Amino acid sequence: MRILSEIHPLESGIAVLCGVVVGALLMWVILRAVTGNMLGRARKDAEQIIQTAAVEAEASKQRIELEAEKRAAKRREELDREIDEARAQAKQEQDRLAKREDTIDKKLEKIARTEGRLEKAEDRVKLTQDELEQERTDLAAARQQVKDRLREVSGMTEDQAKELFLAEVRIDSEHEANALTQQVLEEAEASARTRSREITIQAIQRFAAEHVADSVVRSVRIPSDDMKGRIIGREGRNIRALERATGVDILVDDTPGVIAVSCFDPIRRSIASEVLQKLVADGRVHPARIEEIVATVRKDMAERVLKAGNDAVMEGNIRGLSPRIVEAMGKLHFRTSYGQNVLRHSIEVAFVSQIIADQLGLRGDVARRCGFLHDIGKAMDHEVEGGHPAIGMEFCRKHGEKSEAVLNAVGGHHADIEATTPYTPIVMAADAISGARPGARRESMELYVKRLEQLESIATDSSLVTEAHAFQAGREVRVIVDAKKCSDTEAFALSRRVADRVQEEMTFPGEIKVTVLREVRAESIAR
Repeated sequence: MRILSEIHPLESGIAVLCGVVVGALLMWVILRAVTGNMLGRARKDAEQIIQTAAVEAEASKQRIELEAEKRAAKRREELDREIDEARAQAKQEQDRLAKREDTIDKKLEKIARTEGRLEKAEDRVKLTQDELEQERTDLAAARQQVKDRLREVSGMTEDQAKELFLAEVRIDSEHEANALTQQVLEEAEASARTRSREITIQAIQRFAAEHVADSVVRSVRIPSDDMKGRIIGREGRNIRALERATGVDILVDDTPGVIAVSCFDPIRRSIASEVLQKLVADGRVHPARIEEIVATVRKDMAERVLKAGNDAVMEGNIRGLSPRIVEAMGKLHFRTSYGQNVLRHSIEVAFVSQIIADQLGLRGDVARRCGFLHDIGKAMDHEVEGGHPAIGMEFCRKHGEKSEAVLNAVGGHHADIEATTPYTPIVMAADAISGARPGARRESMELYVKRLEQLESIATDSSLVTEAHAFQAGREVRVIVDAKKCSDTEAFALSRRVADRVQEEMTFPGEIKVTVLREVRAESIAR
C-alpha cells in the first residue's frame, strides 16, 4: 500500500508533463496552420496590390501621354496662328511700302512737272523783264519829250511846274483837312473843358461832406469756444433756428473766436450780426430765445432804417416824399458800393447837382432832388429784376413822384435811357465826381489788377501801338505808337477809338484819360 501511494504522484506528474507537451505540440500545429493561412492571404493581397499598381501606372502613363499630345497640338496651333499673324503683318507692311513707293513716285513726278513749269515761268519772267526794261527806256524817252514839249508850249521851267502842282495838291490834301478839323475840335473842347472845370471845382469846394467808408459787419466775435458750442447747439439746432429766423447763412469754421454771417441782403445780414451779439452778451441760447431776440432786433432795425431815411431827407432838404421812398432811402444806409456808403453818396450827389445847376442857371432844388433819388433802385435791386436805374425810376413813379426831370435822371444817370432834360447829365456828372474823388471808393486788389490788365490790353490791341501803360491807379492810360507808321491825325483818331472801347467794354468809377504819345527821335554821332 505504501509503495502504491508513492508511485501515484509520479505518474500524476508524468501525466501532467505529457499533457503539457501534447498541448504545446497542438498549439504549435494550430499556430503554424494559422500563420500559413495569413502568409497566403498576404501573398495574395500583395500580388493584387502589385497588379492594381501596374494597371494604374499604365493608365497614368496613357493619361500623361494624352495630355502631352494635347499640349503639343495646342502649341502647334498657337505657333501656326502666330505665324499666320506674322505673315499678315508682313503682308500689310509690304502693301504699305508699296503704297508709299507709289506715293513717292507720284510726288516725284509732280515735282518734276513743277520744275518744268518753274523753268518755263523763269524764261517768261526773264523775257518780261527784258520787255519792261525796254518799255522803261522808251517811257523815259517819251517823258523827256513831253517835258520838252510842255516847256516849249507853257513857257514854264520845270521848277515852276513843280511848284504849281504842289500848290494844287496842298489845297486838296486830306491831311490838311483833317488837321484843320482837329484844330477846330480842340478849340471847342478846350473852351468847354475850361468852363466845366470851373463849375466842377466850385461845386467840390462848396460841398465837402465828411465821408465815412463804413462796411457792413460780417463777422461776430465769440469770447470762447464754449460759447461757440452753445450758439451751435445740440446737433446744430440753434444755428438752424437762427438761419430760419433771419434768412442768412451762419458760417462756423475752425477760426477761433469768430462766427461769420453771410447774406446778400445787407439788412438781414445786419440783423443776424446784432442778434448774435445779443445772444453772446445774454448767454441764454435756445430756439425760443433766438426767435424772441430776432423779433426785437427786426423791430429796432425797421425804426433805424426809417430814422436814417428821415435824417437824410432833412439833411438834403427834400420835401414831399412818400413814406415808402423815405424808407427805401434809409435802407441805402446799409448798402455800400466799392466801400462807399450809398446813402452818403446820394446826399453828396444831391448837393453837387444843386451847385452845378445853380451855376448853369437851372433850378437847384430840382437838381438836388434828382441827385438825392438817383440810386434809390439799389435799395431793392436784389428783390426786383433789372438794373437799379430802371427799378428806381419805376419805384419813384409808383409812389407818387411825378416830375419828369426826376424820373428821367433816376432812370438815365447811367445812360440806360435817353436824357430828355438837362438835369440828367448834371446828375451823371455829380455821380462821377462823388465816386471818383480820392478815398471815396475802394476795390479789392484782384479786381484792381484785372482792371489794369484789361485797360492795357485794350490799348495795345492795334498794330500802330508799341506799348501801353496804366497810371494813376488806372485813371489814365498812356499809349506809345510807332512814329513811322502813325501820323498826328491818326494818333488823335486812335485815342478816340481806345476811349470808346474802354467805355463800352469796362466798368469803372469816374473817368479814364487816354493819352497817345507819338515820339520822333533823331540821333547822330559826333567823332
